[in-house]
Amino acid sequence: MHPPTSSILIADDHQAMRQGVRALLESHPIFQIIAEAGDGREALELAIETKPDIAILDYSLPLMNGLELTRSIKHALPRTEILIYTMHDRESILIDVLRAGARGYVLKSDSGTHLVTAVKALSRRRPYFSGAISETLLEHFIDSDHSADKGIVLTAREREIVQLIAEGKLNKQIAHILDISVKTVETHRASAMHKLKIRTTAELVLYAVRNNIVEP
Repeated sequence: MHPPTSSILIADDHQAMRQGVRALLESHPIFQIIAEAGDGREALELAIETKPDIAILDYSLPLMNGLELTRSIKHALPRTEILIYTMHDRESILIDVLRAGARGYVLKSDSGTHLVTAVKALSRRRPYFSGAISETLLEHFIDSDHSADKGIVLTAREREIVQLIAEGKLNKQIAHILDISVKTVETHRASAMHKLKIRTTAELVLYAVRNNIVEP
């Protein structure tokens, strides 16, 4: 009796990376790639449409980053397992995506074996973290006597708009992407800037980079 296949969505803004992941996983008959996306919003739409067992997400996705995408997929599809496949080993990113619901984290610098092992683990509903990530996690929990950040909390919509502004989108373009009015974009933008005590777009971009919303 053959083991059941796991349906997989791959989201990465580099086509060559998506092709490499697809080729690696398709060499194992228990994996079936059912969708590929080049940005976060496309990935969310495809996830809702195809309901994959596992979503393999890059962190640095345009339009909606891996953190927001993880939150959105887990909200819409609680049974879809999320694997973050990225070059970033920053502790703050790792902790954020785990809190959002990801249960696997593999670095692109790791060998392909780690990726395959991670997908196999998630298909059995078990978490998986490659060696360097496990060490980072362990250090975090050893150090974390201090309380969680008492930072400023932006709403999901405000974070989306901050990301799009930081990516250089104009209010009109953001309104089109998010299917909301320009006035609504301006309201959320003003609210975010007020909360952050920020006055210029340049400061907003700096905030987005410092808080892992976009890459520098």
